[in-house]
Amino acid sequence: MVTATFRFYEELNDFLAPERRRRAFDMPCARAATVKHMIEALGVPHTEVELVLVNGISTSFDKILDNGDRVAVYPKFETLDVSALLRVRAHPLRDLRFIADAHLGGLAPLLRLAGFDTLYKNNYQDDEIEAIAATQHRIVLSRDRELLKRRSITHGCYVRALRSEQQFREVVDRLDLTSSARPFSLCLKCNAPLRPIDKDAVLHLIPPRTRAIYEEFSTCDVCKGIFWQGSHWQRMRALLDETMRTH
Repeated sequence: MVTATFRFYEELNDFLAPERRRRAFDMPCARAATVKHMIEALGVPHTEVELVLVNGISTSFDKILDNGDRVAVYPKFETLDVSALLRVRAHPLRDLRFIADAHLGGLAPLLRLAGFDTLYKNNYQDDEIEAIAATQHRIVLSRDRELLKRRSITHGCYVRALRSEQQFREVVDRLDLTSSARPFSLCLKCNAPLRPIDKDAVLHLIPPRTRAIYEEFSTCDVCKGIFWQGSHWQRMRALLDETMRTH
């Protein structure tokens, strides 16, 4: 048995027992215990961690702890570029693609609204989410910290907010999504790309008032839905503008 001293910073404290928050504390560790094992034993999903310093040196999750080690654990840095120091993951994801668990049925269409490929089913099993995330290199969005602790899930985000619009703002903020957004490029229902379609091709499918007012239309080749910039589009546009402007 060895003993290491841990200190967690910023929102990572939310996962800790109250008596361990915002202070250094000693923790007995089994011999050959790794940084990742101990962080998660204390309740913090590894997907929430961006930087680990052991005795002041940036290290990976696989480092084995020695007696007397001092471990500082940080979430994503909002204002500082520390990319040269990062060691906990082998590489970033090239494309921002998501898979959302069953608790986030309202968040998924909002991310699609902003143009982010987001898989969601209300009956996904944890094993299925883990497998899809690994094979398709997706970021797991979840309110289940135990899911995010799974070893093969390398990129994830624990969503704290309860309401879908607040969840959307939280994810945009934490993952800095504003510059990557491609609004109204995906179907909110199917997650498939939308494409423009000529008005003449959809005249028989749209209400008379819509024919008289709107000239530009798009369609989804999966669900065959027809979309135009009506009142629903305007409400969604307002939500996007507000969220992207404030982050």
